[in-house]
Amino acid sequence: MKLDLNGLTRKGFIQRGRYSGVRGIGWTHSYWGEVASALISADLSDTSSGWLKLEGALNQFISLAAQPRPFGGHQWYFVCPITGRLASVLWRPPGATRFCSRQVWKRQVAYASQFLDRDNRAHHGKSKINARLCSIGKLDPEEWDFPPKPKWMRWKTYRRYESRFDSYDDLLDSGIRELAVKLGLK
Repeated sequence: MKLDLNGLTRKGFIQRGRYSGVRGIGWTHSYWGEVASALISADLSDTSSGWLKLEGALNQFISLAAQPRPFGGHQWYFVCPITGRLASVLWRPPGATRFCSRQVWKRQVAYASQFLDRDNRAHHGKSKINARLCSIGKLDPEEWDFPPKPKWMRWKTYRRYESRFDSYDDLLDSGIRELAVKLGLK
């Protein structure tokens, strides 16, 4: 489970510059359904510090700190309850009793891509680009290796996706060549 401060703001759970009332939040798993739920409230009315509180099955009080931005304004961060480091995301792996920064949990919390080898990262990257372009153009990703440009996408953006897709293809081709050399094939 994770708490993403920017995601909570985008979804309206917390509001910058004011107290956010108590709202329900839940964490779900694609297979098991709802894993946990809590009531969340936050106060970001001060310009330098604030707090976020979880109540219910998950009870935790988390301090927040604002850091100035180079061109004005400020960015909010969680203050990790263990390390005191600023973080945009706090994690709570299975069996843990509280949310903490990634540095506390080390390898217990990781992005899926951290466990992929070079070839699998390339396959994953190609499928993400394919899904992105197909979702914009309302196409079936299974029908396309690389879909056509969606109607409203700029050509510069489409070519950037195409270039990235081709680089993943080149990476996979080099992996096949390396494997052929190892197997003694020409």
